[in-house]
Amino acid sequence: MYSAVRVGVKRAWAIIALLQLLALGAGVGAQADQFVCDDALAALWTPRYPQLGRYEVCTTPRPLQDIADAGWTIETAPPLDVFGTAGSYDRSRVARLYGGRYPSVAHGWLDENGRFQAITLVSPYPNRQLTALEPGTLVVRYFVFD
Repeated sequence: MYSAVRVGVKRAWAIIALLQLLALGAGVGAQADQFVCDDALAALWTPRYPQLGRYEVCTTPRPLQDIADAGWTIETAPPLDVFGTAGSYDRSRVARLYGGRYPSVAHGWLDENGRFQAITLVSPYPNRQLTALEPGTLVVRYFVFD
């Protein structure tokens, strides 16, 4: 029915399309294997007992611009606005650590296989001792009804 050449061309186009989809999906959800998750950071930046779902806080050495999905807005904001009031972190220490500089932040969400995730990306971010700013990206993921 189909010649061998035509089948080969269709397979090549299918492979190219698959590679393009993989490249487009290289955002936060696709790179979860490059994240290092840390319960100590989660205790600093998230509520101790979330009412719904659960939080996960991870880091990556990659720049925020590389992992934010294309549709997400990246902006700068005061650190205390970025980190909010839900965590147990020392607010005055974080303010002093940034010293008047604003971190970059992006907010977005993903729906992967029925799992909704609200995501906040912050760069640079404080280490867990709140003594230095790390150059990579802090990834705060909130899984609703995980």
